[in-house]
Amino acid sequence: MTNKYSITLLSGDGIGPEIMAVTVKVLKVVAQQCDLEFDFQEALIGGVAIDATGNPLPSETVEMCRQSDSVLLAAIGGYKWDNLPREQRPETGLLGIRAALGLFANLRPATILPQLIDASSLKKEVVEGVDIMVVRELTGGIYFGQPKGIFTTETGEKRGVNTMVYSESEIDRIARVAFETAQKRQKRLCSVDKANVLDVSQLWRDRVIKMSEEYPDVELTHMYVDNAAMQLVRNPKQFDTIVTGNLFGDILSDAAAMLTGSIGMLPSASLGSDRPGLFEPVHGSAPDIAGQNKANPLAQVLSAAMMLRYGLNEPVAANKIESAVLKVLDLGYRTGDIMSEGCQPVGCREIGEILLEVLQS
Repeated sequence: MTNKYSITLLSGDGIGPEIMAVTVKVLKVVAQQCDLEFDFQEALIGGVAIDATGNPLPSETVEMCRQSDSVLLAAIGGYKWDNLPREQRPETGLLGIRAALGLFANLRPATILPQLIDASSLKKEVVEGVDIMVVRELTGGIYFGQPKGIFTTETGEKRGVNTMVYSESEIDRIARVAFETAQKRQKRLCSVDKANVLDVSQLWRDRVIKMSEEYPDVELTHMYVDNAAMQLVRNPKQFDTIVTGNLFGDILSDAAAMLTGSIGMLPSASLGSDRPGLFEPVHGSAPDIAGQNKANPLAQVLSAAMMLRYGLNEPVAANKIESAVLKVLDLGYRTGDIMSEGCQPVGCREIGEILLEVLQS
């Protein structure tokens, strides 16, 4: 029986439309091979939405995403919109869709692919074998806490305020996702906080420890965020699964991403309780190379694989995509961001065509 899915595509800005076009072609081929049917529908978010509607997240986009089985996002933002008021910038649309869909858990893998180990800026012996999953809380913490803003004091001085806040229920639900993720990996979970100076981090640590009682098979450790940043560079192989709050996770997941040598190779998944997940590459919109056929679409393609695995429970189709990506790398084809000596340089469209050939071979 054919499994049918409704997928909302948010191509966004910069290189987004280019990498999304490659990914849709890959999904269509995999659908034919795995007896799947995708109903793709496109919606606006970010800068293109601002240009068309004045709003980085139109209500029509939110409703379309809510009615979908899954959401695939490419990239948002660009220099063009940097000077807009904060509430009108493209990034506000991204925060908004995460909140609207209740996507509280962000899964960011950082895995060293043997074909790209020389692309890392760290020594081979440091990064070889690295396989980390960062589980980041996504809809709470300092990005959403109140009060926030820039205020004028009684003396006329401006004062900026952001509030880091977490409730027990917010911590418990992300901790549960992290423990269950660790169970599927090496059963080691490191909770990252700043409990030595932050009250909110002390509550975080207390609740994670309490949650660990339900997962006796998972080894739980704790690390302060500054030390975790250092350890990711010094000895990244000590980590299996990391769970942390929104701000710390934003920083650490990008640091972990660069262990692999290129942020252009890494996908991510944002999950909620009962609404469609959102799947996107971790890189930005790269407006400086947009429209020049220089973009690397592989992180977007791998995000589609995560969508199939974590969002739609179609692991066979996910495996096909992931295997095809590895095969293309084995064959020596590279976009500029992952280029190395002896490899064949190709553009965004060309590497997409090679992917299709591999899938169909």
